[in-house]
Amino acid sequence: MNWFTRVRNSLGFGADKKATDKDLWIKCSNCQEMLFVQEYEDNLSVCPKCDHHGRINADTRLALLLDHGFELLDVPRVTEDPLKFKDSKKYTDRLKAARAKNPHHDAYVTGSGTIDGHPAVVGVQDFTFMGGSMGMAVGEAFCQGAQKALDRGCAYIVVTAAGGARMQEGILSLMQMPRATVMTRRLKAAGLPYIVVLTDPTTGGVTASYAMLGDIHIAEPGALIGFAGQRVIQDTIREQLPEGFQRAEYLHKHGMVDMVVPRRELKDKLAQVLDYMQPSAAA
Repeated sequence: MNWFTRVRNSLGFGADKKATDKDLWIKCSNCQEMLFVQEYEDNLSVCPKCDHHGRINADTRLALLLDHGFELLDVPRVTEDPLKFKDSKKYTDRLKAARAKNPHHDAYVTGSGTIDGHPAVVGVQDFTFMGGSMGMAVGEAFCQGAQKALDRGCAYIVVTAAGGARMQEGILSLMQMPRATVMTRRLKAAGLPYIVVLTDPTTGGVTASYAMLGDIHIAEPGALIGFAGQRVIQDTIREQLPEGFQRAEYLHKHGMVDMVVPRRELKDKLAQVLDYMQPSAAA
């Protein structure tokens, strides 16, 4: 260690520079602008420069949408690793790693409470947990949320964010698609609103099932929404696809999405929709 380094360390210069930089700044993934973390978080993880809507976790999303004092439902436990799957890692190891970085047991978290006084159950897929992938635990949690809404006689709101089905569970993950579909039919039969909020990204088997079965579909600005990737589709149909063809605004223009709502206005918009759909609902 040279003299300059010893003096600098003794005075505390640069000792925590890496941690300080990480804590203070974040780069927008869209416009690449460096933003103060506090400013970014105060703006609900929306870039103040380009209005890009960043991804947020399940707890943040529930706190944003539900009134204070909501109930967090237990994540249902299911058989883990039924296929004893292993690629470059064991599936059990991937689950352990995901849980070490996340406060919840799997990728779907449900809260029961009110939205501006309107009773509602809100289920949120968390992309930070294995890309929000749909496995048996997600399917079970979705059905649990729907049953809670049926029991309360209130709306069920689902916020999607997923890379699709969880490949490590094979056909068992795909079976969650019809299971979820059955629950949406039960909500419809009971006359209860089923509303889907599509966030970035919503793809694969989730899009092919409960993400597109809502009574109303609301999307956040710029959200990627689709089944297969754009390049796969282009290679299949051998046609050049239009710019932004899987983004929320394009889908809204072509009737696949009912409205595109900025994150800051989302709770008020949901309350307005619930007021139309269940004006006399009791908590």
